[in-house]
Amino acid sequence: MKKLIRAAAVAAAAALALSACGGVGASSDPANVSPTGEIKPREISWLLSRPADGAVINIMKKLADDYAKDHPGFALNLITTPDRPSYIQKLETLAAANKLPELFDTDATPFAQQLAKQGKMVDAEKLLKSLDIYDDYRPGALDYQRFDDGSLYMIPFQFELEYFWYNKALLQKAGVTVPKSLDDIPAMCTALRSAGITPIAIDGQDQWPLERYVAYQPFRAAGPEFVQKLKKGEATFTDPAGQKTVEWMAALGKAKCFQDGFSAQGYSDAQNQFTSGQAAMYNIGTWELPSLATDKLNSAVRDDVDFFTLPTTAGSATAANEFVSPSGIGMAVNAKTYDPLVSDFLKFALAKYPAEYAATGALSPTTNVQTTVPANATPLYKKALDTADTLGSKQAMPWDTQLDPTTNGRLQQELVLLVQGNITPEQFTSTMDSTIKQNAPKFFK
Repeated sequence: MKKLIRAAAVAAAAALALSACGGVGASSDPANVSPTGEIKPREISWLLSRPADGAVINIMKKLADDYAKDHPGFALNLITTPDRPSYIQKLETLAAANKLPELFDTDATPFAQQLAKQGKMVDAEKLLKSLDIYDDYRPGALDYQRFDDGSLYMIPFQFELEYFWYNKALLQKAGVTVPKSLDDIPAMCTALRSAGITPIAIDGQDQWPLERYVAYQPFRAAGPEFVQKLKKGEATFTDPAGQKTVEWMAALGKAKCFQDGFSAQGYSDAQNQFTSGQAAMYNIGTWELPSLATDKLNSAVRDDVDFFTLPTTAGSATAANEFVSPSGIGMAVNAKTYDPLVSDFLKFALAKYPAEYAATGALSPTTNVQTTVPANATPLYKKALDTADTLGSKQAMPWDTQLDPTTNGRLQQELVLLVQGNITPEQFTSTMDSTIKQNAPKFFK
């Protein structure tokens, strides 16, 4: 399988090499956000890791067609690989071959920061300021895209809030209430299990949902700085915040918080368990509002669904209104192929995008537009959106975008083993601290 993915990535590199127009009006200066010269329409490419039928792609297709009306010969070639592991493989292959297209998706990962340091990405903060739209963006949306040093090289197209959705009737049946602290969750799971109810539905196949959980206790105990130190080997899982999350994850497993066989079940499996009333809780973001807060939701559970935000803990270093609020994978601009055409198209598209996106019922990454609440929405829809207006300044970063790839892959494997009870907290701690010590220096110098 790895050979097939690698071969596909090489093939993609060859195909993209034809459309990337590597030498046409090349800027190659990341700080040159306003290239001068004639606008010469041509096809440009955007390498994406987004759903092919999602709002972002559909809107950008429309805007590209609108732009082409006044610029005959222009076209936006959208190259989509929604599967994130395959996408990352493709991105790294193209970057190594110096064949990245004009636009490409990336999280604020260590790999992306290396590309920025190599001068391969346009300075997004300077770009947005040059277009006079920087101040329109939600600070949280931009902050999510920043590297540790505060620099900004990716442009957000989304803004999401992640909640714990729950079924009020199932909690009532088990005689439990919404947890006031993260530390209350294992006992709550035990009570739900005793009542014959699956406590939490989770997508175990894709691994990132379980990785969200390991980030929660450290964020509350030590703030967002913990993972920044951990990934560089400046903090360890033997530290108090690290031990707290290791013990908590083991407790979640011992209390059988997740559905039986969770590691083999995917995204739709977890969602179906919650929306059908088989599971009491489901941790997911506002991108699922159409499924959770409209008349598409099963009528048998519709009136029982509500949400709560990430619980705090005793002596919490972060506030109740600070939790995971991602702006999704960002779009980077290739400095090598950045020319007057790419600049002019982005000026056109980024000015119009927020209103188009908000019209779909989603939260815009900017604050200058009003989200259109669908006609079939339940009251929960607006409640979920309005929470964006009360967010604090700190946000919990998903660890899969923070750790080096080798450490991240090992963490995902070890978390499953820990929660399933196949390894002890001591074994987990030893393995992960050793893995970080071995791999972090290669990425964080």
